[in-house]
Amino acid sequence: MASPQKLYKAPFTICIEGNIGSGKTTFLNHFQNFNNATILQEPVELWQNIAGVNLLDLFYKDSVHYGFMFQSYAQLSRLQLHTMSTPSPYKVMERSIFSSRCFLENMKRTNMIKDVEATILEQWHDWCMESTKIKIDLIVYLRTSPEVVYQRMQLRARKEEEAVSLEYLRQIHEIHEEWLCRQTLFSLPAPVMIVDGDKSLEEMVPQFEKCKNQILNRKIDDKRGTRTTIVH
Repeated sequence: MASPQKLYKAPFTICIEGNIGSGKTTFLNHFQNFNNATILQEPVELWQNIAGVNLLDLFYKDSVHYGFMFQSYAQLSRLQLHTMSTPSPYKVMERSIFSSRCFLENMKRTNMIKDVEATILEQWHDWCMESTKIKIDLIVYLRTSPEVVYQRMQLRARKEEEAVSLEYLRQIHEIHEEWLCRQTLFSLPAPVMIVDGDKSLEEMVPQFEKCKNQILNRKIDDKRGTRTTIVH
């Protein structure tokens, strides 16, 4: 009889953060060949089909009307990924429940959401943090200029992203900069590793490999804090 598979309730968790089109999926693919890492992509397919409704598409087309609904479900689906036990000692996630605050912050700044809706989402987020004791061990920030991600987004031509403007990408970029580079917006839940996402795929592969080796060999400081590493 096969022995039951070991599950890790507190795996070493790395969250890949960045703007739309910054290369997060490409980065994640570099961990696919390692049997000691569980890869969790952003649950876009869930957002595209909630009882037959494409909530992601509705959000991009009418953010004022669907902003609260989408943000609520996005936080829930990210929370579910965070609380999953994994069969591997490493968990590599595309974005995190912590970066949900970036998108909520942008909604507040652009009056995309009512004050009472923002308050509800913030209180719900705070309760999750206090009740679930979620922790992450490292943030990898793919720092990519808005013009570059807009170009990539146009090339991949996802249906839902047709309504995404360059101005929106600039807003999201600025909030990520405040959070992960200048560290003036939210407290950091883990050390940050910054990768230049403006490079071509061929140029970024060596950076991905360097990050992967540092992470999987645990050559980073496991202590929680705000230390920042820039990968060249």
